[in-house]
Amino acid sequence: MKSISIKKLMVAMTATATLGTAGISYADDPIRIGGLYILSGSAATYGEFAQKGIDLAVDEINGSGGILGRQVEMVYEDTQGKASVAIQAARKLVYSEGVDALVGLDSSGVAQGMVPTMPELQKPLIITHAATPDVTGKLCNSFTYRISVNVAQNMKAAALVAAETDATNWTTIGPDYAFGHQSWEFFGNYLKEINPDVNLMSETNFPRFGAEDFTPFIDRVMDSDAEGVLISVWGGDLVNFVRQANTRGFFEKDLEVMFTVGAATEVLTALGEEMPEGVHLSTRYWYEAYDNDINDRFVKAYLDAYGNPPSYNAEGAYAAMYAYKQAMEAAGSTEGPAVAKALSGMSMEAPNGTVTFRKGDNQAMVSPNWGVSGPMHPEHGIRTLNNLQIFDGEKVARTVEETGCKL
Repeated sequence: MKSISIKKLMVAMTATATLGTAGISYADDPIRIGGLYILSGSAATYGEFAQKGIDLAVDEINGSGGILGRQVEMVYEDTQGKASVAIQAARKLVYSEGVDALVGLDSSGVAQGMVPTMPELQKPLIITHAATPDVTGKLCNSFTYRISVNVAQNMKAAALVAAETDATNWTTIGPDYAFGHQSWEFFGNYLKEINPDVNLMSETNFPRFGAEDFTPFIDRVMDSDAEGVLISVWGGDLVNFVRQANTRGFFEKDLEVMFTVGAATEVLTALGEEMPEGVHLSTRYWYEAYDNDINDRFVKAYLDAYGNPPSYNAEGAYAAMYAYKQAMEAAGSTEGPAVAKALSGMSMEAPNGTVTFRKGDNQAMVSPNWGVSGPMHPEHGIRTLNNLQIFDGEKVARTVEETGCKL
């Protein structure tokens, strides 16, 4: 029996495979996009809302012919709110699942850990939630983009709101990692610039993320000389915080209370009437804030599909899918470097208006929303927002030079 060389065997196998797939081209394969969100634990609702926004966009895109004539397929991984898990999940999505692009990240700490790995993966990442300025600042790279508001933008807006109040002594309650500490740092610096007479108290409060008992921190603020408090706890932690604060009489004190992500509809839906009236609430997108056809269609489609109003995370994730559609079609390719290049400086229309990924740091110029909690919405079961302010994204953004980004 004659032996067959490995080379000849490989040629024969390739020829057989080619004959077996005659008429099928690469273009018939779906475009795969990997989603990296917290899908378990106290912050899982954020990942769930992002999935809803993405799924809505994917259904629309596929229903209208897909991207470059190909259907879009999502593959999700749970980051568990841990950087090490997110990095492993991203590598799995790229190397094992063969995704063409990535979207996601709910935690600033996760984003700080994962973003430096993006040049290794050679795939673009659009961040839809994590707000640390570092990922479009000192940690920036040509594969990382953010379509949502960052901490610096939102805290500039928060300082402008706070400066209009009578509060002089300010403190904070925030999660003990990048998001909480950076929120207080940027808020304090901006507020001091606007009003040098304010006092940023040294008695600050940083419970761990996922803490179950916030009463020591609530009591500490109530027993202090604070007149204003910036609260950056979020997700399930924020729901627990508000419920515990209600039992302690926290909102009955004469305090200016500012929740940096208090108008997230995930939180408002969970709390209902337990969210008090008359407190300052922020969100990266408020579904009733934007009067344009895209927002009207998005809100209606979301309400029809899911029965509740979209959150900022749902909107950001939804918009990110359309950003990839526009960038891939502009590049005429799904290759990572080509898509990343097409995203740079790109402007697109989204539910929250015109979004531009700024050249130089890849941060979207989008508008923080701040309002005051009002009566319950007659149909949606959440607090309304009164005195709504939509801040110009460019006017509250740092310059590229100030970010420290060097692409």
